[in-house]
Amino acid sequence: MSLKVFNNLTKRKEVFTPLNPPFVGMYVCGPTVSGESHLGHARPFITFDVIYRYLLFLGYKVRYVRNITDAGHFEEEGRAAEDKISSKAQLEKLEPMELVQKYTNLFHDAMAAFNNLPPSIEPTATGHIVEQIELTKKIIEAGYAYEINGSVYFNVKKYHEDFSKRNQPYGILSGRKIEDQIAESRSLQNQDEKREALDFALWKKAPENHIMRWASPWGEGFPGWHIECSAMSTKYLGKKFDIHGGGMDLQFPHHECEIAQSTVCNDVTPASYWLHNNMITINGKKMGKSYNNVIKLSELFHGNHPLLNKSYSPQTVRFFILQSQYRSTLDFSNDSLLAAEKALKRLTETYIWLQNFESFNYTTLIIPEGLPNYNEQILKAVNNFKSCLDEDFNTAKLLAEVFEILPILNAVKDKNLKIEYLQPEVLILLKKSFKDYLKDILGLDFKYPTDNHYLKNALDLLINLRMSAKKNKDFVTTDTIRQELSKIGIIIKDEKDGGISYSFNTI
Repeated sequence: MSLKVFNNLTKRKEVFTPLNPPFVGMYVCGPTVSGESHLGHARPFITFDVIYRYLLFLGYKVRYVRNITDAGHFEEEGRAAEDKISSKAQLEKLEPMELVQKYTNLFHDAMAAFNNLPPSIEPTATGHIVEQIELTKKIIEAGYAYEINGSVYFNVKKYHEDFSKRNQPYGILSGRKIEDQIAESRSLQNQDEKREALDFALWKKAPENHIMRWASPWGEGFPGWHIECSAMSTKYLGKKFDIHGGGMDLQFPHHECEIAQSTVCNDVTPASYWLHNNMITINGKKMGKSYNNVIKLSELFHGNHPLLNKSYSPQTVRFFILQSQYRSTLDFSNDSLLAAEKALKRLTETYIWLQNFESFNYTTLIIPEGLPNYNEQILKAVNNFKSCLDEDFNTAKLLAEVFEILPILNAVKDKNLKIEYLQPEVLILLKKSFKDYLKDILGLDFKYPTDNHYLKNALDLLINLRMSAKKNKDFVTTDTIRQELSKIGIIIKDEKDGGISYSFNTI
């Protein structure tokens, strides 16, 4: 079965056909590092990490470019223009690049905690000022931009009129009609110098107190938000590349403006496939400052937010996000995170048991009448793993297939079902498939704290001390060790044979 992706440019599912196989170029809009990333930012970067991993698994040679927005005129639909980097730097009394470095480091720490692979190239807006100026000059020369008072604006109406004849209107991605956009844009404040309210900035003149500024043919200023992605995607992936990704909130105006800029400069729509993940809502509400429900990633990991009952590990958050197909809305709640944490714990225990299982030299027994054919069930699920991801990277469906067969494995693991009912070759195939699809593609990091040998040695020491105390009938010490370990999620169990075992109630 061939990989199919939902292309937002055409609004249909299409067979993925790279321009120059086996090479694939993928550009994903990265963070604006004016502040710490929040829960909503986690979804696109985890989504496109899985897409990146799956393309690599299929044998493609992928150049994955993800930018860092560390300067620029940040213009959003329905809001006045604002340079967030300069504003936040003044608020925190930091140099702009000091602020940028601080939040870039936090972003990288969070991506590593999620077990995301780093992109092939991570360019910054400030590192590509020259390229942005050159693109802006090219757009002016083509007649689709104009300069006023040291600022340069893209002429949306002229672009729409000319390129509609080539079936490339402004609004081709978002499906918005330009008449509606013009009506909506008139509500924006401080846009008097533009010819039309819908026009967007390619370059902005820097006010006297503006910290971040660069020399340009139009005077000192700074680049617009949209132009950086056109400049960097063209530089590193060419005029036309395979995949452009990002959150659904970027379709308009950001990606719409990118298409217009790049089409003028390169005479071609920049990407073949436009992929967008849907939003995360919180208890049914859109995440936003007005709802007081924005959860920063550090707050999520440490549990210090009013909406959180406890902290959640980065792997629990990753697993929670992958339980939904990336184009579906995903609702966050404590109950849903707790359920994800519990399910991931079960999956982790089974995964580690299977990967450590080596006794494949037994004779298979005939399954008694009345019992299901476990081998057929497992093979059916394994054969569906690839088809799930081939259907627009459906991680939710893949995990559903995994949890269909998990009870069989747990029954064998807990010795409630004879291992001899399962054919060795079926277990070998499943062991490899779990590693391929769950660890290597979904990026789930199946580790217990005991993977750290220092912690394991410390636990063994405590267990031995407890056994000695128990033998000497020092029940105060035995109870103290058990209770204190329980507080940090390590459960002590006294076995019938006199030994002591331990397990973990958190990942």
